[in-house]
Amino acid sequence: MPVSANPPIATGTLSAPDLVARAEAWMAADVDDADVAQLRDLITKAADPYAGHEALAELADRFSGPLEFGTAGLRGAMAAGPNRMNRAVVIGAAAGLGAFLATEIGRGTPRVVVGFDARHRSADFARDTAAVLVAAGAEVLLMPAPGPTPVLAFAVRHLSADAGVMVTASHNPAADNGYKVYLGGRIVTDAGQGAQIVPPYDARIADEIARTGAAKDVARADSGWTVLGREITDEYHAAVATLHDGERRAKLRIVTTSLHGVGGAAVARVLAEAGFTDVVPVEEQADPDPDFPTVAFPNPEEPGAIDMALALAQDAHGDLVIANDPDADRCAVALLDPQYGTYQGAETAFSQGWRMLHGDEVGMLLGWDAAERAARAGQGGTLACSIVSSRALAAIAARHGLEHATTLTGFKWISRTPDLVFGYEEALGYCVDPEHVRDKDGLSAAVAVAQLASRLAAEGRTLLDQLDDVARACGLHVTGQVSARFDDLDLIGSTMTALRTAPPSALAGSPVDSVRDLAEGLNGLPPTDGVVLLTADDTRVIVRPSGTEPKVKCYIEVVSAVDPNASAGALSAARVAARDRLAHVQSDIRAALGI
Repeated sequence: MPVSANPPIATGTLSAPDLVARAEAWMAADVDDADVAQLRDLITKAADPYAGHEALAELADRFSGPLEFGTAGLRGAMAAGPNRMNRAVVIGAAAGLGAFLATEIGRGTPRVVVGFDARHRSADFARDTAAVLVAAGAEVLLMPAPGPTPVLAFAVRHLSADAGVMVTASHNPAADNGYKVYLGGRIVTDAGQGAQIVPPYDARIADEIARTGAAKDVARADSGWTVLGREITDEYHAAVATLHDGERRAKLRIVTTSLHGVGGAAVARVLAEAGFTDVVPVEEQADPDPDFPTVAFPNPEEPGAIDMALALAQDAHGDLVIANDPDADRCAVALLDPQYGTYQGAETAFSQGWRMLHGDEVGMLLGWDAAERAARAGQGGTLACSIVSSRALAAIAARHGLEHATTLTGFKWISRTPDLVFGYEEALGYCVDPEHVRDKDGLSAAVAVAQLASRLAAEGRTLLDQLDDVARACGLHVTGQVSARFDDLDLIGSTMTALRTAPPSALAGSPVDSVRDLAEGLNGLPPTDGVVLLTADDTRVIVRPSGTEPKVKCYIEVVSAVDPNASAGALSAARVAARDRLAHVQSDIRAALGI
């Protein structure tokens, strides 16, 4: 009987002999000589009675359980073993996906598009996926080179594929990789066609993965897949071009960074095609580099990640900064905000007032812009955002006679909204073209932001002025976060339990009037792990574990009524007061959670 590629892991602490036995079984089933050698080296080190503790602990973690396949697909550190990203795990995932597709399609031939980014091993994982799926009877279309996730998401819909696989860990550290699965074609035919998987699809694919045998015994074709040509990228760019407004615009100097990811050339091209040719990239971060040498975490949200772009914007007299994460599905926007200048200490771009807009601020800007276009066209539709995003989008929708939908966190939910006009999540994800891409797309969002900034500049105004207009129309919404990273994952659960057991009675001096447990469902949403706190002054705090990182995140929003005719000075004072209140809430929630 073959050894399972995903052998069951016993509960409790495994003894050293048990761990070694499991490692030996895994090596017998593995397909990669380098991974086998890696485990062999760990076993040798673990046998050292004086210095083997770290190796033994590493073995225990690698065999603590199989890497869980869920709505986020797979994501984890690259190394040998069932609780890591490696060829054996990817082959098992591809075999499970192939079995699921065969059941769903029946006598037909499933069509699958496979894409990959420039991370270590991404190309290998993509080729293994193609080889397994072809052997399982699928038609496989392999992207021609490392590329952005939005291009893969586009290809799933554009090519009427039944499924798509994107090998990427998005904005995770260099040691990680991941495996996103999309469904469309004949399997998902409603508004979620071409979106990432949601229940029950994730569980059904996971069940098939669990039934997969030894990785070395999974059939893999030597050929038979089709490598797509450059035309698929050209067709994606043609789709982005449908967003071009064709208006005369003020000239902008735009500084860009791809944070060593695959979006550098792509963002330059989409901007140039939209008429923005004065684009200055951060050269040190422009080319793909899987080691991400200039950033600790290649996530624009992380402190310091876009410092080089801000410094370049300051030196080059830029008007706007656009930063994409490594797979280019997120878009960060930064600009010079005089209110943020300090002129204290060393002179930096930050001290001069350069700052990144919060994801909710960009969501308000693009949401208002999309709503205005829909209203001018006389069309209806829906604006959608995740539950942790600002409530301002609902007010924007109401202001323009549109529907609004609140979803669970993640674009797999947002993009399934029927009649979607625009969707966003505060974590820098924006869907400005749901007809072509049912996912967040940092490239089309870059075009939308640049066009809006240019139109405003032609009027002598800025994105900040537009945010003031949104506040006058819909109230002032100021948002922020508190997050804590945990090395011990058990502490995440205990932190959430403590919050449910003893929530704070007040935040920033305002009584907590409502505590809602998202695990029980809320307003028709499926249950999820999270807690919502609402205060008497309409401050909202949502606390939840991150779906992709070992973090607990707290999403905070304070709301202030604003006179529709408020002056710029009055709005500035209101923002200062709201930010002070936000800082107070942040301090109180840290104390309440002990983080």
